[in-house]
Amino acid sequence: MVSITGQEAGGQGQLHGLKVVEFAHVVAGPLAGSLLADQGADVVHVEPPGAGDAARAMGPTKDGHPLWFKVAGRNKRSVTLDLHQESGRRVAQRLVAWADVVIVTLRAGRLRSWGLDWESVHRVNPKAVLLQISGFGATSSRADEPGFGKVGEARSGVVHLTGFPDAPPVHTGFSHGDAVTGLMGAYAVLAALHRRDHDPDFDGEWIDLALFEPLFRLVEWQVIVHDQLGTVPGRSGNQLAVAPAAVINTYRSSDDEWITVTSATLRSVRNVAKLLGFDEADFATPQQQFAGRARLDDGLRAWVAERTAAACLEAFSQAEVVASRVFSAADIAEDPVYAERGDIVTVDDADLGPVRMQSVIPHFRQRPGAIWRTGPALGQDNDLVYREWLGLSEDELTDLEKHGVV
Repeated sequence: MVSITGQEAGGQGQLHGLKVVEFAHVVAGPLAGSLLADQGADVVHVEPPGAGDAARAMGPTKDGHPLWFKVAGRNKRSVTLDLHQESGRRVAQRLVAWADVVIVTLRAGRLRSWGLDWESVHRVNPKAVLLQISGFGATSSRADEPGFGKVGEARSGVVHLTGFPDAPPVHTGFSHGDAVTGLMGAYAVLAALHRRDHDPDFDGEWIDLALFEPLFRLVEWQVIVHDQLGTVPGRSGNQLAVAPAAVINTYRSSDDEWITVTSATLRSVRNVAKLLGFDEADFATPQQQFAGRARLDDGLRAWVAERTAAACLEAFSQAEVVASRVFSAADIAEDPVYAERGDIVTVDDADLGPVRMQSVIPHFRQRPGAIWRTGPALGQDNDLVYREWLGLSEDELTDLEKHGVV
């Protein structure tokens, strides 16, 4: 298991030297910043004095310490700033001027009033890349309405496709829409920075991303199928809605484990048939395999139910059938492949001591990112960021602290 102990920031990762400021809370925007921070960017997470980011109070805790934020806030600097006060908004403008990238998740009206909309950011820092994440996008008639990731999931078409035909549509058990938006936001930032570094006429960039759009983009076929065929793909259980495989489902073993089996190629489906004792000649062509889906599914369900998960997986491996247990967090923690990949690391935390979490993903060979701290305490980096990075004077900082701005 990889162990990271120290608080050495900088000098690592593909994005070392990139400066990012986040006026964003909870999941989508902060995850975009987290992905940049994992690869070495200096990310300043701006939080209101007092309670801080709402994510600090979400999810399970240990000894009063929220566990989620230990990961969500890792590799970042935390500063406090009251944007409701004019002096706080002036400091925000200095942060914008300092940064290469600005991430915001406020509604359009609030962004304008606080000077964090595109026109204001561009005026203060003409070379800045602004990532603006909102429920419905800045150019829609609903720009000023609040939005959350689950609403984005519902609007994307994904929830309509998830579940079984005779059951209600379901959301995934994590912040799926927010997370994918954060991932696409980070990708978009890097695309803009690539142009900045190669275009002498670069004049800043405004990335306007709605919470429903990333998942909508990833379901590549739904629009063209509806447009050209006039059909509406629906829920199909574990099958793919428009390109069902001959074998794809989950099956319960005799020791109450769930196993996923998937076979889509001619050879792999014949391997399943052979394992079940069926005549392979009955599954020689794609048409035969498609017609025999129910027989294969019923056969696998009965076959798996008679065996332990370990026995099933051993037999599948010998028969060259692609399968896996459905992993829980406990399975992930003990899995040798995760360990071999270095996908779980141990990091020292000031409150909890050694904690395990996901490593920096993806892995870079030549200049990998690293985790140098867990989520910081609220306002832990006020002194560093305001005094050293922004150059606020002692009198300025004292006055801001006196009035509760920081």
